[in-house]
This record gives sequence, structure tokens and C-alpha cells, in this order.
Amino acid sequence: MNFIEGGVCAARGFRAAGIHVGVKTHAAWKKDVALIVSDVDCAAAGVFTKNVVKAAPIHVDLNHLADGRARAIIANSGNANACAPKGEENAQRMCAAAAAAIGCSPRDVLVSSTGVIGQTLRVQVVEEGMPALYAALERSGSASDAAAHAIMTTDTEKKEAAVETVIGGRTVRMGGIAKGSGMIHPNMGTMLCFLTTDCAISPEMIRKALLETVSVTFNRISVDGDTSTNDSCLVLANGLAGNETITAPGPDYDAFLEALKALCGLLARKMASDGEGAKHLITCTVSRAASEKSAETIAKSVISSTLTKAAVFGADANWGRVLCAMGYSGETFDPDKVDVSFASDAGEIAVCAAGRGLDFDEGLAKKILTEHDIEIRIAMGEGDGRCTCWGCDITYDYIKINGDYRT
Repeated sequence: MNFIEGGVCAARGFRAAGIHVGVKTHAAWKKDVALIVSDVDCAAAGVFTKNVVKAAPIHVDLNHLADGRARAIIANSGNANACAPKGEENAQRMCAAAAAAIGCSPRDVLVSSTGVIGQTLRVQVVEEGMPALYAALERSGSASDAAAHAIMTTDTEKKEAAVETVIGGRTVRMGGIAKGSGMIHPNMGTMLCFLTTDCAISPEMIRKALLETVSVTFNRISVDGDTSTNDSCLVLANGLAGNETITAPGPDYDAFLEALKALCGLLARKMASDGEGAKHLITCTVSRAASEKSAETIAKSVISSTLTKAAVFGADANWGRVLCAMGYSGETFDPDKVDVSFASDAGEIAVCAAGRGLDFDEGLAKKILTEHDIEIRIAMGEGDGRCTCWGCDITYDYIKINGDYRT
């Protein structure tokens, strides 16, 4: 398995586009609608937010995915179409406009939105811009790039990746674009992720693979503790790689799952790294826990801790905040068995052993914590469980970004 270029256009038979149509009225130079289209019908699946308050596109997608098939994805930024007047009607109008251009049923189009909650979507500009959006479709990395930029809100950089592997003797490719910077928390966050693959796989198995993948990638990141109304991860598989269709667990499914996890893992880390106002990516690895689930719960608690995030921002090796976050995670463990160290490209330093502080070089610790990528390593002394989760620091800029996000 190798990472390759091309994003959502890396897989055979997929085209993409991203243009400005006017959803973002304050930034006419920013792309705000993306379209991804397969040449043929696809097996499809989706995973969505667990927030009780769900945006209109999610309700539409759940209905459209009932048969496990889809052909295209249309998405806009600049307006969440959540808790908004005529929400589902406008989401359906977006699907209908895309379907008319493509020549398929509106039920074969999936839809997503991201942006401000509670405001009516100017769906007419999407409809009016559809001819130009469809005309812009290309099979190229630049087209995937345009689509990736069209779904960005407070993101400072695009999230895009692709992988290539061999399944059943055939070369299989999969790619993805994602957005997410704030309102990111386990059970997904304000994230959209669109995945494409030319692998032949049944709707049942691709849904199984997506659920398994999301649980160990997108559900293991946190920026600010907020789970959004719009979180969606959608995948289309058109089968053009020509492999024997995956219909049951086995070596081919395992190879598909490995590639999907690698792809989504990279996209998840890109989101955590680009947290609103963030200066550091925090990787928390918990080992020797009672179980993987216990390790996951503890790691999530640490990356979600506001005080730990603030300490990382200040390059302060305040390991007590790490133990504190572990202690209120809900997991039972013996604090007197816990070891903690901080690591980065600048080195590693042990700061706590057997639950007690160590004398350590504060200068070296600050140097380690000044790097962009920081790792918090925790050894529990409880068993063989292990898990890694990702987060980011919290900075003054986070408040600036969110203090006037709507106005």
C-alpha cells in the first residue's frame, strides 16, 4: 500500500469540481460548492453525527442511502443548512440540480453542507451555478484540489489524500477530501469527509468497513469538545478496478480495510493539526492499559483537556494536567503505576514515573514542546491495551475565530 496523488480523482471513473456560486456572499473569491461524480453507479455508505440536532442534508442522505447506492456528492460551504427554514427542501433541491446535470435520479445524489447554523440556504445560487459546476468536472488532481477548497470554512489548509493497494490481483485506488478545524470531537465533529474508490465491494461490506474505520480514526480526534450538527463521512465505490466483488470478510476485505484506515487516519490527523488557531498537533498514545477501550477513553480525555491544551500551547511540561485528565476519564486505574513522558523531533523526556514527578531538564522539556508535533506518552501498567488519539493546543486565536464567527 502506498500513498499517491490525486485525492478523490485518484480512483478510476471519478471526476470532481469546486467553484464559487455565491453561497459565501462575503468572500466572492472563495470556492463554496463542490461536486464529485462517478461514471457509473456506486456502492455507497455514510456515517453521521451523533448529535441529536442534525442538519437537513443528513436526513436526506439517510433516506438516499437506504438502498446502499449513489452516484454523486454535492456539498456547499458557507451555510450549514441546519435548523434553517426549508432545510430539507433546499437540500433536496441541491440533489435535484446535480442530478439533472449528471443525468441520474436525485436519489442517487448525496448532499452535505457546512457553515453557519440557522440561516436559510440561498439554494437558488447553487441551482444557477450548476451548469458551470458540472462543466468544471475533471479527472485530475487539480479538480480534487478545487473540491477540497470548496468545502473549507475556518480551515487554513485543504485536507486531501489518496492511497493505492492490490486487492484480488488488481490495483485498487481510493482517495478522499475532508474539512474540519473547529467543533471537532469524538463521535465526529464539524467535519465533512468524502471518499472515493474504484474497488468492487458490496454496499453491506463497504458500510462495515466505513464503520470500523471511523471508530479508530475520526472518532479519535478532538479540537474543542464540540460535536457538530453536520458531521458526515460518505464513501462511493464504483468497482472499476475490476477485482472480484468483496462480499464477505476475508483477505480482500482486510486489504481494503487497511487502506481505508490509512487514508482516513491521515485525513483525521490533518484535521487535528489544523484545529482553529492551533499551533501544535498533539498525539496521545496510551499503552499498557487494561484494554484498548480503556486506553482509548483515557487518551480521548487527555486530548480533550482544555488545561492540557493550554499547557502545550505554552510549552509547559505540566504533566499534572495529564494525570488529572486521566483521573476524570471515567476509567479505573492505579495512579501509582502511571508513567508519563513528552516527545517530539527534539527528543523525549520522562516527567512522571509510578505516579510521582521526576526531576527533569525544564529547558529540554520546553524545547521538545516547542515543536509543532507533540506526543504525550502514557504507560499505565495495567495490561496490554493500547490506543492513539489526536488533538491540538488551544490558543488566543481560537477565541478570536469563534467570538464573532456568525457576525
